[in-house]
Amino acid sequence: MATRCTTAGRSINEALPQAVVVAARGWIGTPYRHQASRKGVGCDCLGLVRGVWREIYGREPERPEPYQPDWAERAGGDRLLAAARRHFGAALAQDEMAPGDVLLFRWQPGCAAKHLGILSGPGLFIHAYEQAAVIESALVPSWRRRICAVFRFPQGERGEA
Repeated sequence: MATRCTTAGRSINEALPQAVVVAARGWIGTPYRHQASRKGVGCDCLGLVRGVWREIYGREPERPEPYQPDWAERAGGDRLLAAARRHFGAALAQDEMAPGDVLLFRWQPGCAAKHLGILSGPGLFIHAYEQAAVIESALVPSWRRRICAVFRFPQGERGEA
């Protein structure tokens, strides 16, 4: 049986975060492809998180509408943050983040969130990097200060929060 622990009043099934990190690491080296979500073939940052969700829960959380590389600037609103809240629930405080959590990034204050990755260890995260591939990067201060929200994969049997 998986071990359970409590962080800031929240119970965490330790097997789920470990499974998320293992799944995300399996995507490392997948080429960057805008709007794609196929391990080993291509994905963008959203496609990486969608693919890990599929591996964990066996299905997509939702099918995103087509989006352009500059969608966050043109669309108005904070669609990525809204979708994260729909599927992951309430955001966590940054000091609660743990391996397996999803990190959302904003390039500038007041702008929509437009990048995401998965925390893979202390000071490390996995993300699909444009012009490159899925990589594990250090969560250096320039990345850390751009985090606008942290979400945990839901504990429900098939992703129901």
